[in-house]
Amino acid sequence: MTRRRWIADEVRDNRAFLIGKHARHLRTVLRAEVGQQFEISLGAEVRQGRITSIRPDRVEFELGEPVVSFSSLPLSIAVAIFKFDRMEWAIEKSTELGVSRILPVVSARTEPHLARAAVNRLERWRRIAAQAAEQSRRIRPPDIFSPMKFAQLPAAPAETRIALAETGDDLRFEDALSPVSSSLLLAFGPEGGWKDQELAEFRKSGWKLASLGPAILRSETAIIAAVAIAGARHGSWHHDLVDIG
Repeated sequence: MTRRRWIADEVRDNRAFLIGKHARHLRTVLRAEVGQQFEISLGAEVRQGRITSIRPDRVEFELGEPVVSFSSLPLSIAVAIFKFDRMEWAIEKSTELGVSRILPVVSARTEPHLARAAVNRLERWRRIAAQAAEQSRRIRPPDIFSPMKFAQLPAAPAETRIALAETGDDLRFEDALSPVSSSLLLAFGPEGGWKDQELAEFRKSGWKLASLGPAILRSETAIIAAVAIAGARHGSWHHDLVDIG
């Protein structure tokens, strides 16, 4: 059986700790006992960990040998904020697929009440990503940035930058990924898509506009499809990659 992985809340010398809800889940749901071993992610590496102490809100591990692990994809995604339940699903699944950065964006078609509420959802999004990272045995979760205005997005750096759009300038997404780059940024529009002025800004800033095909996909479906295609192209499930986070 594959050993469960946890992301440490604290690290001190040769000790790692889970605290608060993290510790309570391990203690009460999984009924952890002193002496049990788990994999513990320290942010830059993964080590074997043996439980040495269990308290109501704190579990302590003694750290052992390093564990061979894979890093996240050199892939960031910019997501125009959409309905929170579906956006949270997209955050969870894109984390499992290996993205290294998630940039929430307030676009022209983002609903005003979602734009106002997004800042207060940030910690929840990060918590969802952390749980998904542990489940999928990542070294660490993706960085999730504070919501940004669309005007900031076209200048965001990456070797290859692709905005997904229904028109896509007649460029297939798979073709837009060639050649394989050292860093990739994908931008996904809200329900209703990017406005013409936003598409013009992408073009002006040197982005590629590409389409996933003739079907009109929900935002979360487009995100997962594109991330999976990009991950396959980068060989993320077969090779260790340098984490750009």
